[in-house]
Amino acid sequence: MVIYGVALLAACMLVGKLIGEVIGIAIGVDSNVGGVGLAMLLLVFVVYRMQKAGWLDTTSRRGVEFWSSLYIPIVVAMAAGQNVAGAIAGGPVALVGGLVVVAVSFALVPVIARLGKGKYAVPLDDLDTAREGRHE
Repeated sequence: MVIYGVALLAACMLVGKLIGEVIGIAIGVDSNVGGVGLAMLLLVFVVYRMQKAGWLDTTSRRGVEFWSSLYIPIVVAMAAGQNVAGAIAGGPVALVGGLVVVAVSFALVPVIARLGKGKYAVPLDDLDTAREGRHE
């Protein structure tokens, strides 16, 4: 059911925010540190493991896809705005740290793309056939 996918997304978001708060307390910052990012990574990991184990059906996956396509980009944009304001107020060390993280993230995109290449790719012809309900 779609509601299970939404519940999975909500659980990952709550766990990610909780871990972000704990990290913030541990390093002495009065803020959530990386909670949204951890929630997204947790969601990707949990969905992958559940699909691999056969525990996540198509309708539940659609619930996750629907909300992740709407919710996560909005939260990331809001968090990014706060992070930039905090980095500017924090001085050059925060700015350099942010730039390093962004550079490393961009550098890892091709690596991550190669890891999943071919495993989950669906040929476009098969995708069009599945959408139209035709089975050959």
